[in-house]
Amino acid sequence: MTTWEYLTTPLIIHNTAAILNNWGKQGWELVQVVPNAEGGLVAYLKRPSGAGDHNAGLAHAAEAAKQFEGEQ
Repeated sequence: MTTWEYLTTPLIIHNTAAILNNWGKQGWELVQVVPNAEGGLVAYLKRPSGAGDHNAGLAHAAEAAKQFEGEQ
């Protein structure tokens, strides 16, 4: 049986494709995009457990956050 790990990430409207492509390169599959309470968008992604470094998602999230600091 396949087990999954999940990730949520905010989406910047003018850079959505680049953000999703970045996660896709890391093996993440987009499951759903939903609006958040502030009117932005949040992407929910999944990949099979063990598909990559278990801490890679956190490291990539931190790196992505640095790219978008100050854009809000």
